[in-house]
Amino acid sequence: MTKRNFWVILSFLVVLTILTIFALTQGNRFDWPDNVHIDYGLPLVWATQTLSTIIGPVNLWDVNITALMIDLALWLGLMLVTTSIMLYFFNKKSSNE
Repeated sequence: MTKRNFWVILSFLVVLTILTIFALTQGNRFDWPDNVHIDYGLPLVWATQTLSTIIGPVNLWDVNITALMIDLALWLGLMLVTTSIMLYFFNKKSSNE
């Protein structure tokens, strides 16, 4: 593997790591009249922070560990598969030369 291929793979891993962190920590706020809450996680919602209900302001967290594990497995699996494919094609190309 050449030095250029190494930097391509490393930069791809850095970008995908930043994307994974963003996907897990990005929150969508829903302002309903009787329930203001923020959902965290993409593609599955693994945490919900309730800010306000019909009774008044609250600060309740509901965390779904199973959804968090599935999200992590999805994003880290995507990283593993794409890195493996890149390594396969880069090594195949360098062995043909």
